Amino acid sequence: MKFLCVSTVVTLLGGAALVAAVSTDVQPWKPAGISSPQFESHAAFDPRTGDLYFVRSSPQFTGWRILVSRCTETGWSTPQPPAFAGDGVEADPYFTSDGRSLYFISTRSVEGVKGKDLDIWRAEREHAGSWGAPTRLPEPVNSPGAEWFPRPGVDGWLYFGSDRPGGFGGTDIWRARSDAAGRWTVENLGAAVNTSGDEYEPLPAPDGSRMIVMADGSLYETHPTAAGWSSRTKLGPEVNQNGTEIGALFSESGRSLLFARDTKGPDSGEFFLWYEHGPEAWPPDCPARSR
Repeated sequence: MKFLCVSTVVTLLGGAALVAAVSTDVQPWKPAGISSPQFESHAAFDPRTGDLYFVRSSPQFTGWRILVSRCTETGWSTPQPPAFAGDGVEADPYFTSDGRSLYFISTRSVEGVKGKDLDIWRAEREHAGSWGAPTRLPEPVNSPGAEWFPRPGVDGWLYFGSDRPGGFGGTDIWRARSDAAGRWTVENLGAAVNTSGDEYEPLPAPDGSRMIVMADGSLYETHPTAAGWSSRTKLGPEVNQNGTEIGALFSESGRSLLFARDTKGPDSGEFFLWYEHGPEAWPPDCPARSR
């Protein structure tokens, strides 16, 4: 991997190596206890507890399962299934900003019948802080097809991928919003974002100023305009290296991006950090170091 570092002075801060001068480097993030020979991807940090939720699958990116690790005095704990885990494959965890809800996708059984495709589910925190039983989002949010990567935006819409009929290609980016009566509206993001190919993963920025889209194996960027979302542009080669970049996550500031890439080596899928606007103390240290 080629790094575009403008300084060789490095400090350890925020759980990752941070370049002391502003750069647009992409750097591996391999926390002990999380990184393994399996494929790790789709990280999400619990805003309330700091726990790390992520997806682990086979090196061939099959058999997805959501795992959670807690930061202890000795580092990240051994990853375990979360309390809401079900049967089937499950992936794409994501928290609302207040930590009250967690979205994910699952083929779990419903009333003893195994799910036939990936649907969007949501778990809510109970008063004691534990997770309640997840609920499947209703139609028309879910469809007879597969849904992917549910991500709520600050504009009140829930963004996700779906291969339902009515799109521009195999899988498109859609968004859904409910009214006061609980009725859902679903709409396609349009031809500026979607193509005749596949678009799977939409990630709105924390401030709503842009959105990262994973499409056909690369990460793109689009911005909201008065006429809708702008035509997407591909992120640079420091991010898109071999077409396997997936599961992007913004830092709370929106200045940095954590994503996974298949390195095609013995460690298979690994996490990478893009400090787009210079270093920041993110992801968090575990265990926390004195600054």
